[in-house]
Amino acid sequence: MPQELASFEPQFNTYLAGHEEAEQLFLHCWQNNSLHNSWLITGIKGIGKATLAYRLARFILSADEKERDKYTSLEVSPDSHIYKLIASNAHPDFKVLQRDYTDTDRKKILKAIKDGEQLSPDELKELKKSAFIRVDDVRTINEFLSHRSSGDGWRVVLIDSVDDMNSSAANAVLKILEEPPYKTLMLLISHNPNRLLPTIRSRCSKLELKPLKDTIVSSLLRRYRPEISEKEVKKIAAISSGSIGKALNYADNGAAEKYDDLCALVSASKNFKIADILDFCNDATSSEENYDLAQELILKFLSEHAKSTDKVIETADCWSKTIKTFSEVESLNLDKKQALINTMANICKQV
Repeated sequence: MPQELASFEPQFNTYLAGHEEAEQLFLHCWQNNSLHNSWLITGIKGIGKATLAYRLARFILSADEKERDKYTSLEVSPDSHIYKLIASNAHPDFKVLQRDYTDTDRKKILKAIKDGEQLSPDELKELKKSAFIRVDDVRTINEFLSHRSSGDGWRVVLIDSVDDMNSSAANAVLKILEEPPYKTLMLLISHNPNRLLPTIRSRCSKLELKPLKDTIVSSLLRRYRPEISEKEVKKIAAISSGSIGKALNYADNGAAEKYDDLCALVSASKNFKIADILDFCNDATSSEENYDLAQELILKFLSEHAKSTDKVIETADCWSKTIKTFSEVESLNLDKKQALINTMANICKQV
């Protein structure tokens, strides 16, 4: 498959842009035989943390330690045996720990496998995962590490993400980090490292990935969504907060047009039409995906508006009220449409 058509999914993706500094730091440590056993990879969602982690894993499991100086990057060819094993989750020295599917949906998957059937894309999309990585899941790491690596080489454990661990699982991982087995690389992905146990943070070297520049997000959008217009590329890049994952979601869900609609509503100020707000809110609550997108776009608008308006206090007040409303809708199971209508009317009146 040509590189430009390669899948965006981290286990298949060999292309990473914007994080060269982090790659070189890791490579430098490896070349100087000073590689830490545990690495915490942090940054906002959708900027390439998992893609980087897979690059690190492929490299460690394929690089020749006798010729350290010959490597200038972490690149591993998609044609290599190591790449193919990791992509198919079949490498004996590589383990990925994520939230597992719920018991009910795991049974659906096992039944489909047993019956020789394949779940449709829509069925796969509907599968639900557990709320947390549990301590029993972490124990599978201990089982994995109890076996010797093939060829006395490295073993790699990737946890995506450590934010998803409950307290028992976090403490179980901490025990592994305190006494890491020989030639074992632990890669921990976190979107919110400040919420982790301080002892976990202190046990890891850190690769802090920064939000991508708009130019890089635009370049990646052209690569992965070549069908969208240049005008849309620039609009999406501008509202994606430096996250290519978010930008791709926006491209697939018409976010640029919805953001324009939102801006038009607010620009009408106190002269807004309730019918326009209703249309916006009807669309926003037509699906869970649309509702999540609407929340993101509203908060993005308020954060951007605060940079250019004289009504900074009013905008900040709207931000606080909006955050509170969205939280109450989630925790108290309130009516989403009515909450959005009230939120939009308040924003139009105040900002």
